[in-house]
Amino acid sequence: MPILDFGVHLMEETKSDEVLRNLRKIIRAVDLSSKKLARDFGLTGPQALILSEVRKSGGIPVSTLATRVSLSHATVTDILNRLAKRGLVTRTRDQVDKRRQLVSITEDGLALVASAPASLQKRFVERYDRLPSWEQSMILAGLERVALLMNAEDLDAAPLLTSGAMNRLETEV
Repeated sequence: MPILDFGVHLMEETKSDEVLRNLRKIIRAVDLSSKKLARDFGLTGPQALILSEVRKSGGIPVSTLATRVSLSHATVTDILNRLAKRGLVTRTRDQVDKRRQLVSITEDGLALVASAPASLQKRFVERYDRLPSWEQSMILAGLERVALLMNAEDLDAAPLLTSGAMNRLETEV
């Protein structure tokens, strides 16, 4: 019977172990942030992002909103349906082009956005943007390489820190 020697690996942490540990920390931070947002405010990350964008833009067409938040039109429509059910947004027909719907935030939506803390994503972007350009480039290059090493370079992903599926359609795939 072979003797397994786990002791050497446990004592000497490799650089790949450090990378994996830090990836796990990032995943965990995103997951904890998503759970806190859901628990404290009843919102998912994508819902909060859409509410925030609608607050900034007011009376925005769904297609423009989808482009601004880098999500598919179908995903945004599904999220808007949930937000409208909760009375956080309204949709009205554009007076000029009756085919378009314009999305606006309600008073309840404004109150919810005002009470929510800055998201993990917003804090990250603010800190990242303050880094020197060379350091931003190094981080980007490193993360692109990690995505390549994980065979994830071709996956479609919005620039959005969230855990789990973004809408009902993704959970069915």
